[in-house]
Amino acid sequence: MVLQTLDRSVSASLVTGRYFTHQTGLPSLPVPPLQQTCEHYLSLLEPIVEMEELKRTKELVEEFQKAGGVGERLQRSLEMKARNTDNWSTGYALHFDYDSNRVPLVVHSNVGAVFPQMDFKDKDGQTRFVFNDRSCMFYSETLPVEYIGGKPMCMKQYSQMLSSCRIPGLEKDSLVFHGKSSNPPKHIIVVHNSQFFVLDVYNSDGTPLTVDQLYIQLERICNSSPEINAEPVGILTTLDRDSWSKAYISLIKDKINKDSLSTIERSICTVCLDGPMPQASDEMYNTYAGLQIMHGGGSQWNSANRWFDKTLQKPEKILSPVVPLPKPQKLHFNITPDIKKYIKEAKQSMDTIAQNLDLRVMVFSHYGKKVLKDHKISPDAFIQMAIQLAYYRCCPSYEAASLRTFRDGRVAAIYSTTSASAAFVKAFDDPKKKLFIWKTNVIFSIYQAISGQEVEGHLIGLSMQAAEEEISMPDVFTDISFHKFLDYRLSTSQVTSKSGCLPCAGPALLESYDMCYSLTNVDITFVVTAYHTCKENNAAQLIQVLENALLDMRALLAQSPRTN
Repeated sequence: MVLQTLDRSVSASLVTGRYFTHQTGLPSLPVPPLQQTCEHYLSLLEPIVEMEELKRTKELVEEFQKAGGVGERLQRSLEMKARNTDNWSTGYALHFDYDSNRVPLVVHSNVGAVFPQMDFKDKDGQTRFVFNDRSCMFYSETLPVEYIGGKPMCMKQYSQMLSSCRIPGLEKDSLVFHGKSSNPPKHIIVVHNSQFFVLDVYNSDGTPLTVDQLYIQLERICNSSPEINAEPVGILTTLDRDSWSKAYISLIKDKINKDSLSTIERSICTVCLDGPMPQASDEMYNTYAGLQIMHGGGSQWNSANRWFDKTLQKPEKILSPVVPLPKPQKLHFNITPDIKKYIKEAKQSMDTIAQNLDLRVMVFSHYGKKVLKDHKISPDAFIQMAIQLAYYRCCPSYEAASLRTFRDGRVAAIYSTTSASAAFVKAFDDPKKKLFIWKTNVIFSIYQAISGQEVEGHLIGLSMQAAEEEISMPDVFTDISFHKFLDYRLSTSQVTSKSGCLPCAGPALLESYDMCYSLTNVDITFVVTAYHTCKENNAAQLIQVLENALLDMRALLAQSPRTN
C-alpha cells in the first residue's frame, strides 16, 4: 500500500484539544518592512549575478523604495490587505498556482511518503483504525493541536486533507471538500488491479471497522479482481490537466461513469493495493520503493492502480469484535472509443514520465544529528552547507520552511546560497579559513523565513499587487536579476518523522534537482530526483558527491574544538 500527500511533515508536539479554538489566536502573517526586504534581496543576489547586473539592480531597488515611490504605494496596499485578511499571501498563490498548473500531477505535484504514525486512542485505550478515527477528529475538530517551539500551529490544512478531491477543469482545476457537508462520506475507495471498489469503513453503530473486518473486506476485493483491468480508468489521472479535463467531460456524459466518479471524489481517501514491482538488489531497494511511491512504475506495473486527484492512505491496526459485513461494491465504467483513445494516450505519457524520472536514495550512516549537536552545530545548517559544497557551482538553492505558526500559513523559502556560503565552498580546502563561516548566516535565514520575514514571498506579493492595481510593472520585477533570483536549480526540504518515512518529490523544473532529507541521531537519509532529459543533471552523481562532502566536512569538524 502507498500513500501520497500534498504536504510534508513538520516536527511538532501534539496537544489534545479542539484545534480551531486555537486558530483565531494565531497571529496574521506580517508584511516585512520594505527596506529590510530590499537590503536582504541585494545581499542574496551577490553570489548569483554578475557585478554589472548587481550594480544595475541596486539602482532599480533604490528607485523602487524611494520615499513616495511605487514601492511605498504597493507596501501600503499589502499592509492594508494584511489588516483585513487572515493571510495576505493566500490570494497570490505565491510559490505555485497549483490549480492553474496544467502539467500532470504525477511526479510534478504529488509528494510521496509514508504517513507519519499518529497514535490516537479511545478512552478504553484501544488504538482505532487510524484514518477513520482521524477523519472523525477532522470533522469534529478534535485533532490534537500541533506545537512547534512552544507555539500553536495552523491546523486548517487538516480540515481539507481527507474527503477532498481535485476536479479537472478546462482552464483551471477546482478543489471540493465533502468532510464538512451535512452527509460526510463514510467510505474509502480501494484500488486493486486497476479496478475500483467502494468500502464502507464504519459499522452501522458509527464505530470504525476493526483490523479483522478490514482484512476480510480487502481479501474480498482481491478475490473479486484477480486480473488487471484492460481499460484502466485510473491511468487517466496521470494525463496533463488539459487532456484529463477533456477526458473527464467525455466520461461524465454517461450516467454510470458520472456516478462512479462522484463516488471516488466523495470518498475519505483512496487505498491502493499494488501488485509487485520488479526485483531489486538490496542496494537499489530504497530507490525502487521511491519510484513505486512516486508513480507506480509505469502503465505495465501500478501507475493505473491510482487516482492521483485523491489523497491516498494506509490502514493501521485496531482491535474490536468482528460482525457480518456487506460485500464491497465494484465501480463500473462504460468505456467509449473516445475514452479508449485517452487511455492509450495516458499510458504512453505515463511511461514517458516514469522513464524520465531519475531518483536515487542514500542512507548516510557515518553519523547523524547527535554528532553535530555534540559540537553545538545546527544539523540543518550543517547539511545545507554540505549540499552547497556538493553543488559546488553555487546555483541558487532554497529550503522550504513552515509558516504554520501564522494563520493559514503554508511554506516559505530559506536561501542557503549566500555570500558567506559561496565563500565557504570556494575556500573549503584552505585549512586557514573558518569552518563555521556559514553558521549564523544560515540560521538567521531560517529564523527570517519562519518568522514571516521571507524575501521572495514579499517581493512576489508586491509584484502581484502591482498587477492587481493595474499599474505598470516596476522595473525591479522585470530585471534579469529578479528572474535569476527565482531560478532555483536545487530545492531541498528536511522531513522529520519518527516512522521511518521515505519522502519523495519531483523537481519543479526540467533543469532542477529536488532533494528531501531526514535525520536521526545516527544517520541521514537523502532522496534526490532529477530528469534524465536534462543531460547536465545526474541524481546518482549528486548523491555520491554529497556523501563525499559530508565525509570531508566531518573530517574538518573533527579538527575543530567543540563549541561550549
